[in-house]
Amino acid sequence: MKKIQYTLAILLISAVTMLQAQSNTYMTYSMGFGMGDLGDFISKTSFRGAAIDYRKLVQPNVGVGFNLGWNVFYEDKAFDTYTSGTESLSGRQFRYSNHIPMLLNADYYLNPGEKVSPFIGLGTGVMYSRRNTDMNLYTVQEEAWNFTLCPEIGVQFNSNISSATTIMLKYYYGLKAGELDEAQSYLALNVGFVFRQP
Repeated sequence: MKKIQYTLAILLISAVTMLQAQSNTYMTYSMGFGMGDLGDFISKTSFRGAAIDYRKLVQPNVGVGFNLGWNVFYEDKAFDTYTSGTESLSGRQFRYSNHIPMLLNADYYLNPGEKVSPFIGLGTGVMYSRRNTDMNLYTVQEEAWNFTLCPEIGVQFNSNISSATTIMLKYYYGLKAGELDEAQSYLALNVGFVFRQP
């Protein structure tokens, strides 16, 4: 009976410790820089983006959680004759590319608890990509659910026990899928706030 009581006590203490583990919620503004096929389709920098990240600290220097983001790329192409396959059309093109990554992440913090804490991380999951080309009365839409890898580096500036600011650089690489026959990749520069739950 005592073994059961000790086991239950240890499990209870472990559960309470896990529940009390600190968590970080990141709310950031995101700028995107198209790479590869996406960069060829739209060469302009994206200033339309946002992300929410959550990390539960399972160790003082290790956080696991998720990343949910949205970046919109846009470019207004000059009047020209554009050819696709055997068809040509003259006019202005309006190009859009929306990317919504949904990833599971793990981060490693190099100086936890210090005023300046750099970190590295890796995310994996899926990214919904939708590309639109509008020209005159016509539109072409291509969609894909890309399997995605996302290495990241960043710095957290800890101002007090409950909040911080952060800057992160993420590289989203979505493998070719669906109607997009090339990988979709971009760099995202995120800046924003961190809210902590003790």
